[in-house]
Amino acid sequence: MDSIASLRRDARSSSVPWPMPGKPDSFPSFDSFAEWRSFLLQLNLNVGIPYIVSAKFERAQKLYVLAWLDFDLIKAGELVGLTALELALNDRYGGKELLRRRQFVAEKAEQETRPLRKGEKWWVENATFADLLKYMVEHDGLTDSQVPMNQRCGSPSSVIGLLTGTTRPSLAEIRNDLAHGIPFRELPWAGLLELIRDLINYAYR
Repeated sequence: MDSIASLRRDARSSSVPWPMPGKPDSFPSFDSFAEWRSFLLQLNLNVGIPYIVSAKFERAQKLYVLAWLDFDLIKAGELVGLTALELALNDRYGGKELLRRRQFVAEKAEQETRPLRKGEKWWVENATFADLLKYMVEHDGLTDSQVPMNQRCGSPSSVIGLLTGTTRPSLAEIRNDLAHGIPFRELPWAGLLELIRDLINYAYR
């Protein structure tokens, strides 16, 4: 690749799938690198979120910004953003979900007058990213109306299904595809970084 030609991308516009007010399926156009960078850097996390989470999210922002030079980097940015979200959910909900599961299997074993099974012990200790996303909805009260991106865009579609798995692919499946499948040769997921920002802010509200 001609690196000089790549660096001259700021001389032309670029369109990216991203929900906009009244147009959830929009492809907004950015006419310069400065405009693209400004758009992305406004997606900051709230003050007070642990540095280990905010630093990882900022790394995702940087990859999105650098995608102006090489668009494939936006897929790397998506993966890093989702790992930041998983880190945040483990921090905020991991312990609570462990206690909830521990109580659930203990009560079930007591009702059936038997010891805990090996599979139950494993299940208690191994909440997945998908489990923690569901926890936000089922045990921490997240609704579509509480997602700022929905408020901003007036989107008629639900993002809650992306967390619970009723919408396919779910956020957990998107993360798995990016991590274990083919992360390139596809369009970016519309507004994913903004949604990740909203979910992390909600978890630490």
